Amino acid sequence: MAVAQCAAAVGAAMIALHAGAAAIAAYRCRKRKTSPPPSDRPPVSIVRPLCGADPFLAKTLASTFDLDYPRYEIIFCVARADDPAAARAQRLIAARPATPARLLIGEDRLSANPKLNNCVKGWRAAKHDWIIFADSNVMMPKDYIQRLMARWRPKTGLVSAPPIGSAPATFAADVECAFLNTYQARWQYAGESLGFGFAQGKTMLWRRDILEAAGGVQALGAEIAEDAAATKLVHRAGLSAHIVDGSFAQPLGARTWREVWLRQVRWARLRRATFPWHFAPELLTTSLFAIGAAFLGAPALDWRPWPAAFGAAAIWYSAEAMLAAIAGWPLRLSSPLAWIVRDLALPAVFVQAWTSDEFTWRGNEMTVAEDDEAIGAAR
Repeated sequence: MAVAQCAAAVGAAMIALHAGAAAIAAYRCRKRKTSPPPSDRPPVSIVRPLCGADPFLAKTLASTFDLDYPRYEIIFCVARADDPAAARAQRLIAARPATPARLLIGEDRLSANPKLNNCVKGWRAAKHDWIIFADSNVMMPKDYIQRLMARWRPKTGLVSAPPIGSAPATFAADVECAFLNTYQARWQYAGESLGFGFAQGKTMLWRRDILEAAGGVQALGAEIAEDAAATKLVHRAGLSAHIVDGSFAQPLGARTWREVWLRQVRWARLRRATFPWHFAPELLTTSLFAIGAAFLGAPALDWRPWPAAFGAAAIWYSAEAMLAAIAGWPLRLSSPLAWIVRDLALPAVFVQAWTSDEFTWRGNEMTVAEDDEAIGAAR
């Protein structure tokens, strides 16, 4: 009976923690009215690194020109002139002459991170003291800049935004939404609200003097992931990393199982390499443990095991459905099955994160090994 009582307590605690995190994220991501254009905000530079032509690239890049903000410039960065994304950017620049925008070509090999190397020239060319790094697959709403600015506080070091999967066209894309939205974003919002803020590389708003005081943009090469380096840099300065209320969509379209698997393993390996003590408890975040604890603990409450397990699962996934509905994230009949598939995959992703350091990103063979020469040079 002691084992059953312990299991019941563990299961109840895990479900309560899960539901609490969902409630916090739902509050932070609830739908809001579009923020009006500010009249007294400082000018902003937006640096968007490009690499390859994704299906939604024209749409996501075009959204950069439609922002309701009085003064901003756009700097597209591409490593090679023959990259198909370069032509897309050039067409947009020519079609929207009213918005200051330019395309920079070339690469500064300052780190093992090709995205950061691509961004360096954009940082150096930026005219303004407020600079946003934004991945090419981020859809920017009209109030994108003012929403980022709204999260800046006196002790803020940077403001970022977790990716939110949208427009899934396959069940594999539904599973990716399950990873990105009601799992990863949920924990990020809950953690940041409790004082454990981490940067997210999809969108990062910087004030130039803060990053320059820490060694400049090249300091983001101190880790294989620029957002991990940014988090550590900001914390060392005694500042906080915040995330925007209600994040920004990343259209997914059609995804294959292989793409989803490789992406989640890559991110898990990066988290394990850069924040190992924070990554270690991730194994416990799958619903499998809470449901199993409910099954084992049912006798302590004079309940039948299987109904208790199904009840725990119903509460768990109802919390996720509530979060998705309030936040306006994709919520379809296939979503519960996608959440189950994700939770079944989480232990395998966790194991894969510890068994290898290698991964492929945009055709680049990379490693998360700490002794990487380029990372060491960046330090």
